[in-house]
Amino acid sequence: MRDRIYITDTDCTRLRRLIAGRRAGSPNERTYLDMLEEELDRAEILEPEAIPPDVVTMHSEVVLCDVDSGEERTYKLVFPTERQIANSVSILAPIGTAMLGYPVGTVIEWPVPKGTRRLKVVRVISQPEASGRAN
Repeated sequence: MRDRIYITDTDCTRLRRLIAGRRAGSPNERTYLDMLEEELDRAEILEPEAIPPDVVTMHSEVVLCDVDSGEERTYKLVFPTERQIANSVSILAPIGTAMLGYPVGTVIEWPVPKGTRRLKVVRVISQPEASGRAN
């Protein structure tokens, strides 16, 4: 059984709209949409102010460590329609879907085009809900 994930009701609503609006996309994109939908279906949905500050939400900036290589990278989780800045990752990218909803300390195993990656959530640098900002 996979670990429990936590998603804000606001993020869940926006993500479900995103999925519905992109269903006519390419088969590859539909695969990623299905993976995201599965994550939403198993998530515990909370009010934004109830999300613990160490959980990855939309717009969080987080440090992930590749368990196999030891490499750490910082990412900001964004919607695909938002301006892509350095180190941003779309929620529709496999790594974006993988990190959503997990707390610090969790090791995530997630299929990517070249196999399976194991990523550990090391730190949440910023999270809109923890700082009182709306997404």
